[in-house]
Amino acid sequence: MNIGVLNEDETAAIHEASLRLLEGVGVHVPHRETMERFADSGAAVDFDSERVRIPPELVQDCLEAAGKSFAIYGRDPAKTASFGVGKRNYNSIAGEASWLEEDTLTRRYARLEDVRTACKVADALPGINVVGAMSDPQDVSSAVQDVFVVKEMLKHTSKPIHFWFNTRASARYVCEMLTAMAGSEEAVASRPPTYNFLEPISPLRFPRDGIDLLYETARFPLPVSIGPMAQAGATAPVTLAGTMAQENAEILAGICITQLISPGVPVCYGGIAHTFDMRTTQLVFAGPEQALMAVGFVQLGKRYGLPVYINVGLTDAKIPDAQAGMEAGITLAMGAAAGADIFGHLGICGVDQASSLVMLMMQHELIGYVERLMDGIAVTAETLATDVIERVVGGEGGFLGDEHTVRHFRQEHWFPELLDRRFFDPWAEDGRKGMAERCRQKLQHILDTHEPEPPPKELADELERIAEAAARELGRTQHGKA
Repeated sequence: MNIGVLNEDETAAIHEASLRLLEGVGVHVPHRETMERFADSGAAVDFDSERVRIPPELVQDCLEAAGKSFAIYGRDPAKTASFGVGKRNYNSIAGEASWLEEDTLTRRYARLEDVRTACKVADALPGINVVGAMSDPQDVSSAVQDVFVVKEMLKHTSKPIHFWFNTRASARYVCEMLTAMAGSEEAVASRPPTYNFLEPISPLRFPRDGIDLLYETARFPLPVSIGPMAQAGATAPVTLAGTMAQENAEILAGICITQLISPGVPVCYGGIAHTFDMRTTQLVFAGPEQALMAVGFVQLGKRYGLPVYINVGLTDAKIPDAQAGMEAGITLAMGAAAGADIFGHLGICGVDQASSLVMLMMQHELIGYVERLMDGIAVTAETLATDVIERVVGGEGGFLGDEHTVRHFRQEHWFPELLDRRFFDPWAEDGRKGMAERCRQKLQHILDTHEPEPPPKELADELERIAEAAARELGRTQHGKA
């Protein structure tokens, strides 16, 4: 079940437009060593303006060199997320600066304790197989933020993790933590617990720190997801095709960067462009254009043979209301039907306005719904059930009590946890609760009952030691606390 919005000629036209942009306009690469590698590989490099013009032949060589599949592993190696092999993965958001207080629906700055809570909750949700930190803790110095985030994540979930790397200096300590968990650098290379995220800055620019830290994570290497967030009408052309051509060029340039730093490193194609709302001057997370571009990017990424990450299952709503259900449900279903490998980042309140665990509960319910859609309809002699129909029509009982029903109903029918299918009176007697309240109840149940599997004491102690070493070298936490 792979849907599309572009025909073969249209995907080829976008690809060719991207190649023209890369060779004619070029990309801004503010990193001397990387510019030198481009120059040595045949690109036209202006070192003064830090602009690199990439010939089509180099793009093709790097596409061919890039790893096309990979898996990431949890502290429990049985818990995995696989990319490029036809599986779907779901991750909670890697980090937000704000945190939604669910009881008052007010925002505050995120704290390190929120990372622990986010990990505990996502660890309990079977549909989330990549746990995001959901918090950029503001009570931790930015110089060591990723180090302290990873320390908490490795302690509070046994699933694969996702977070935002900061700088090359802090990434060195993060890599030391990953090595401590896995046992050796070779073990991290064979069972990476996370992937890096390189985000170009539209239009056609790259962040220096984002490139620089790739040289650190290349020691294993860690897989790299490349995802610009071009905004149609603001940081990219207002037309969807123009935005896709530009973003595709940015992704292709990112693939070149990764392969020049670490040939063969696996990459994930992150087609996560959005539109810009001309009325509110806000990025749009879940408009119909977002769904269209997401499906189109899946087609482009698969054209290159790469696993694909798209931003679907999101919403512009601030609470899990009817708007949230409509937007997240439609876009997630379209993205899954297109054949993407990973969807995210789930658990965002509105457009990067805060992390919301209640929103994550609703999106987790959607995962179950969409997964049932993707299972499709099994057509066999057993499921066609002509003998059952003949028996019932002949007066031998009814379908409800038939042994065939007992044998198959659990596999054929999806049973939601939060969607309410009861008659009116039982619903009313139970307090007339809407979806948001049911999500809050499920969240509270998880917080009250779930305890993630703790790491061995030796690993926990080593993570604390590494975090303290990073704090001494790079900067203390904001309030002097680890």
